[in-house]
Amino acid sequence: MFCRRGHRPRLRVFLLAQVLTGVGFARPALSQSNASAEARRREFAQRLVAAAVERTHHVVRYDPAYVRIPYPGGDVPADTGVCTDEIIRTYRSVGVDLQKEVHEDMVQNFDQYPRRWRWLSSSPDPNIDHRRVPNLMVFFSRKGESLALSGRADEYAPGEIVTWDLGGGVPHVGLVVDQKSQQSGRYMIVHNIGQGPRMEDVLFNWKITGHYRYFGPGL
Repeated sequence: MFCRRGHRPRLRVFLLAQVLTGVGFARPALSQSNASAEARRREFAQRLVAAAVERTHHVVRYDPAYVRIPYPGGDVPADTGVCTDEIIRTYRSVGVDLQKEVHEDMVQNFDQYPRRWRWLSSSPDPNIDHRRVPNLMVFFSRKGESLALSGRADEYAPGEIVTWDLGGGVPHVGLVVDQKSQQSGRYMIVHNIGQGPRMEDVLFNWKITGHYRYFGPGL
């Protein structure tokens, strides 16, 4: 009896501390939430990769011309485009409108994006802003994850975005997919460098300037 009575206050204090701090109660729910979010991200990346690979079946003529397009959901003619248009079309296939997402962020944070010094633009332009690699680099770093620039192929995973400098400050962008080169064993890239959307082993062909992961506004 003495021992029981003597331990009850300690038990009450212990339980009260768990309630106040969340110890023993919140962690399982938090762990389940994290696991669920990670599963959704994996599923999104798989769909994104499949959409990128599907793009390689389209015939696209490389055309960097400025085109006025609807907003949101606008696109240049389906048989034309540049490297960024492959990223835009791939994301749109899985329900993410980069035209809208980039424009909305630029409206709120225009000073964070390269503008006058590069294109002499004084305000956001939904016709072209999302089609410029430097703008996508800023957007992905702000709204997604900016990952390490590495010389190791195993640090680039399917669904991730890579940007390069082709030389002379000419930018390029592509998406890592889940198919590997038989020659190098590296994951290949879906991109358009002038011959339409292709899947090629080009990860280290040029200087890498950016490495990102973006799951859309909901993830």
